[in-house]
Amino acid sequence: MKKNFQFLVFNFQRGSRGEHGFTIIEALVAVGILSTVVIGALGTVQSSLSSYIFSKDQIVAFYLAQEGFEALRNIRDENRLKGQNWLQGISLSSGDPCYFGQACTVSPAESTVATRCSGPCSKLRQDSATGFFGYNSSWPETVFRREIRLESRNSAEIAVIVSVTWSKGSVSREFKARENLLDW
Repeated sequence: MKKNFQFLVFNFQRGSRGEHGFTIIEALVAVGILSTVVIGALGTVQSSLSSYIFSKDQIVAFYLAQEGFEALRNIRDENRLKGQNWLQGISLSSGDPCYFGQACTVSPAESTVATRCSGPCSKLRQDSATGFFGYNSSWPETVFRREIRLESRNSAEIAVIVSVTWSKGSVSREFKARENLLDW
C-alpha cells in the first residue's frame, strides 16, 4: 500500500495534469524578488523627487539672480534719463548701499532702490497672490537669500556679482552669477 505523506502545514498532491502548489522556498523567493523590485522603484521615485526639488530651486535661484542684475541695470538707466551719474544711489559714494565691497539687496517688486545689508542679507519673501519676491514683512518668508556685491573695473565699468543661497534640511546650496555693467 502507498501512503500519503502529510506535512504539518502543507499537503502536497499532484493533480491529474501535473499541477502543484508553491513550495515554501518558491514562495520566499517570489516574495524576495517582489520586495527587491518594490524597494528599487521606491528608491527611484525618491531620487527623482529630490532631483525635481533641487532643479526647481536652482531655476528659482537663477531667476532671482537675473532679477538682481535687471534691477541694477534699471537704476543705472533711470540715472541716465534723469541726467545723473550712472552710479548714483548704487555705489557712487561710500554711503551708497552697494558701495564696492558692501553687500546689498534690491526688491524690484516694491521699489527700485537698493538697500545695504547689515550682516547677512535677509531672506526673501514671496507674495502668495502675485508670486513676486521681495522683502515685504507681510509676505511669507522663503528659503532664498539674495546678495549683490560690486567690484570696480574702471570708471565706466563695474562687475556685479549676485549670490542666491538657500537651504533644504541640512544641505546648503548657492547659485552665483557675474555680469559687467557699463556706463553708456
